[in-house]
Amino acid sequence: MIAFKTIRARAEKRKGGAEALGRLMPPKPDPGALCKLNDHRVLAKMTKRVFSAGFAWSVIESKWPGFEEAFLGFEPARLLSEPDEFWHQLTKDARIVRNGAKIASVRENARFVLDVAKEHGSFGKFLSTWPPSNEVGLLEVFAKRGGRLGGATGQMLLRFLGYDAFVASKDVVACLRDAGLDIAEAPTSKRDLAKIQEQFNAWAKETGLPYRHLSLICAMSIGEKYEGDRYGGDVIATN
Repeated sequence: MIAFKTIRARAEKRKGGAEALGRLMPPKPDPGALCKLNDHRVLAKMTKRVFSAGFAWSVIESKWPGFEEAFLGFEPARLLSEPDEFWHQLTKDARIVRNGAKIASVRENARFVLDVAKEHGSFGKFLSTWPPSNEVGLLEVFAKRGGRLGGATGQMLLRFLGYDAFVASKDVVACLRDAGLDIAEAPTSKRDLAKIQEQFNAWAKETGLPYRHLSLICAMSIGEKYEGDRYGGDVIATN
């Protein structure tokens, strides 16, 4: 594997120098901010990521006020108290995207959030104690206990929640493979994810950079040059 300084130098050259690359980096993730997350906002972000998967993000954003109304502000306990008929009616509600499986996932994730909050005080406190050096372990929890939170959706959710996460986007994977990591072009197996985690752990130790910055620099070092708040599937925006 090549040293991360080589990848960073390539990203700097592509983005106009070290200072220019530095300006593209978001603030470092703050574990303290995770502790302050409200459970209903966690459920809202889960829902937005689930509905955005395989769908135009702009459409979900434009309809989001309707989602907030239809799902009662995403208060987990309140949603779980609603009868089956409430959930059935949502499949006919024009305020949201009427995908039955994704609507059902909101109910599952309300239970997930509430259960974790009972175990740890809040979902945010749970996240704040989970080390980024074992992100793949956290993703396994999401996949097993949540609804439709596996794979890329779980990774993007962590990023939008403010967790210090890498995202195995197309460009990040291309960077890893170019650096010599033996993983598939679409790494979904436990073996490949463990290798990715191990490499990011090594680069974090080498550089002292947060995982989010490592991931973004990887994406910016290779592939197409994107503009705006997304870069090769990796998110630059903080919300």
